[in-house]
Amino acid sequence: MPTHFTLTYKDTLTKARLGLLQTPHGVLETPCFMAVGTQGTVKAMLPRDLREIGCQIILGNTYHLYLRPGHELIRELGGLHKFMGWDGPILTDSGGYQVFSLAHMRKITEEGARFQSHIDGSTHLLTPEKAVEIQEALGSDIAMVLDECIPADAKRDYVRSSTERTIRWAERCLQARRRPQQLMFGIVQGGLFEDLRRSCVDALAALPFEGFAVGGLGVGEGEALLQSIGAFTVALLPEDKPRYLMGVGRPQDILAAVQAGFDMFDCVIPTRNARNGTLFTLHGRVNIKRAEFANDGRPLDQDCGCYSCRHFSRAYLRHLFMAGEILSAQLNTLHNLYFYQDFMKRCRQAISTGQSISWTEQAGLAVS
Repeated sequence: MPTHFTLTYKDTLTKARLGLLQTPHGVLETPCFMAVGTQGTVKAMLPRDLREIGCQIILGNTYHLYLRPGHELIRELGGLHKFMGWDGPILTDSGGYQVFSLAHMRKITEEGARFQSHIDGSTHLLTPEKAVEIQEALGSDIAMVLDECIPADAKRDYVRSSTERTIRWAERCLQARRRPQQLMFGIVQGGLFEDLRRSCVDALAALPFEGFAVGGLGVGEGEALLQSIGAFTVALLPEDKPRYLMGVGRPQDILAAVQAGFDMFDCVIPTRNARNGTLFTLHGRVNIKRAEFANDGRPLDQDCGCYSCRHFSRAYLRHLFMAGEILSAQLNTLHNLYFYQDFMKRCRQAISTGQSISWTEQAGLAVS
């Protein structure tokens, strides 16, 4: 099997690492953060702006694009890259998390997940084979296997049976694969049980995946368990494959995960918070809605190089938000995503210079 991931540096004091992941649409420097473009767009952002802030890869979603506008239409129009005007790498999630979030509208069996559309109530069956078919039609660079995202409070018997089914689904995804140039990642489940996490890793690591993701964390288990189970699981994964911690996006959680040995991250936190007026800086979060900023002529963060901070004041950003202007979402999102890309760049620099412990401890206090 061809090598797609090259480990270029390992920190001697932590398990943090640097790597290069080769995809059909370019090379990713890891660790990296993926901007979430669920429906073929990163909300409020132009692809041009994403490039300018250093975004390396975008995440799209199988479930949403299957329901609207449809994967066959996207295939006919040249694939997701052409459809959304993005020429960089794209990772598509399989829809497992969306099935998890629609628990009241779905039923999971060995065959797959039968669910009702949140758009029109129509019934659909998402099988492992269908998830692969959709992602191949979309033409993403990295496809995820279909899995079940297990609730944090699930009982052991349920977690065991679900995890075993996720392994069988992963095998079916590999069997359904028709585009070998599209990388495929297996997803480790197992809830909060270390032995089930270990058995899942053992089963998936024996299969020819190009990378591995850890799912079922960041779903309400709390920071301590997120970090402990995450660190336990990532240490079991093959060193020569990329390791992706799914859906975890608080800066302090990313810092801990980088030091534990994870390479890839995604989350809606930066974009969703931006639309709600919460902005990230290395000096702490800023709630731009606060009245104290009404006459504040300073930039949001004088140490930030993003377009928003270089051109506009806190007073203006507050005015846009309070007035409900579309530009508010654009400027706030641009800033938050710039922060996250710069944050990951700082992580990579800290690892390469052997300063990851001192830098992440200092930064972790500021961004928590």
